[in-house]
Amino acid sequence: MPKPYALLRAGFPYLKTVGVKGVIDDPLDIAFGGEGRVYVLGSAPIRITNIDHEDLGTIGERSYNPDYGSNGDAISVSEGQLFMPVQVVLDSEENLYVSDEACHTIPVFSKENVFLRRWGEHGTGDGQLKRPAGIAFDADENLLVVDTMNHRIQTFTKDGQFLKSWGSLGTGEGEFNMPWGVAVDDDGDVYVSDWRNDRIQKFSGDGQFIAAFGSTGQADGNLNRPSSVEVDADGFIYVADWGNERIQVFAPDFAHRATLQGEATLSRWAKDFLAANLDETETRKNSNLDPKDLPPQYNTPHLVSSQIEPYFWGPASVNVDPHGRMWVTETSRHRIQVYQKG
Repeated sequence: MPKPYALLRAGFPYLKTVGVKGVIDDPLDIAFGGEGRVYVLGSAPIRITNIDHEDLGTIGERSYNPDYGSNGDAISVSEGQLFMPVQVVLDSEENLYVSDEACHTIPVFSKENVFLRRWGEHGTGDGQLKRPAGIAFDADENLLVVDTMNHRIQTFTKDGQFLKSWGSLGTGEGEFNMPWGVAVDDDGDVYVSDWRNDRIQKFSGDGQFIAAFGSTGQADGNLNRPSSVEVDADGFIYVADWGNERIQVFAPDFAHRATLQGEATLSRWAKDFLAANLDETETRKNSNLDPKDLPPQYNTPHLVSSQIEPYFWGPASVNVDPHGRMWVTETSRHRIQVYQKG
């Protein structure tokens, strides 16, 4: 089977893989702190690590609510607990803001793992939330929240005071269908991954529609349920094309520039695990984890990625760190692939 990622090494050379199941479980998003800290948000508490795989601790704790699924939307957790976290972002003091979609709230923690506050309530009115997902700060440190099931973007102060909102359900300009990710560029413009409409929309900071790109499909430039969007200092746009199991990169004028399918190797943590579990090592030796040809029934991106270990499988988010490195959280394989922009 051809490996399209090999054609892109000059533009985005692969650096390394971070993570392994049991240390980083179901990673959904990451945020970058001072001194190289990387905060990894997954199904377990937020894990703090760095590019060198150091274990620097955790933040928050996982809540297992037995009423979920039988108690409607009335999910409550104790202070410092996370139930269904989706994304994480840092303010200028390196406090962590998390979107918790099942609780319809934004819990806030310090980098020292002190629970600071939680704000938000379930509903459809101004300032109320229904399954919040993507979050991002603007230049004034107001927090933009993707209010997924209300099909809109809302802006709040850091303390949770409602400021404004825009968007409604639909397919037209400025309308959304289950939006997911959000990013703010250096000019203050806002990018939203419009998940069910298979596109990215760009707005001014006050919510005025500027442009949109993307359409349903698998060709370069097409999107299938984009879950995350990021904009780097040069204006390049990174999209986690979740349904197509890939990352796409677009120029500031929205022209397609690259498609990455993944080329992971074993992380240091994975190597340590295999060294201590020789039966697992032997099983891997006898498995074909990078097949050159697949049977014809493996004819969707999801099925292909499930069989080829280096490929992305469940790329939930894409983030660019201060050094220009692109980090891709890969939920289904419990790891993060890191690339350097060439």
